[in-house]
Amino acid sequence: MITVRIRRLPHGEGLALPGYATAQSAGMDLLAAVTEPVTIEPGGRVLIPTGLCVALPPDHELQVRPRSGVALKHGVTVLNAPGTIDADYRGEIGIILHNASGAPFVVQRGDRIAQAVLAPVLRAAWMLSDALDDTTRGDGGFGSTGIGRTG
Repeated sequence: MITVRIRRLPHGEGLALPGYATAQSAGMDLLAAVTEPVTIEPGGRVLIPTGLCVALPPDHELQVRPRSGVALKHGVTVLNAPGTIDADYRGEIGIILHNASGAPFVVQRGDRIAQAVLAPVLRAAWMLSDALDDTTRGDGGFGSTGIGRTG
């Protein structure tokens, strides 16, 4: 387990810190720190505050992802999923919610609106090359491997 320092902003007072729902959950729920209900109209997007700032360990990121139940039941998702909170960012974590449904969606204070996954980050050192090794796939992309149906 990795310890992550977290700061609660005044509008986040009284809300639970991110936590795992079960012993094997990968994601921690993030809560809406809105001071009054926020309506997201169909097709709309809104930045929802969490009232939290974090100091992630070096070489880590916090991935912000949709909650599957909210997406399935209400058609609401995290627009830039997965969003990335970088290790050197110290501002408030905000969640860009998008309402892909045909009905307004209301975000209430304390609603579980997204999940966060702490993940290690590998840094790349690019090496310019005149040629790359050959593979079976080659430059085939965008559906070149098929749908995957068998039988």
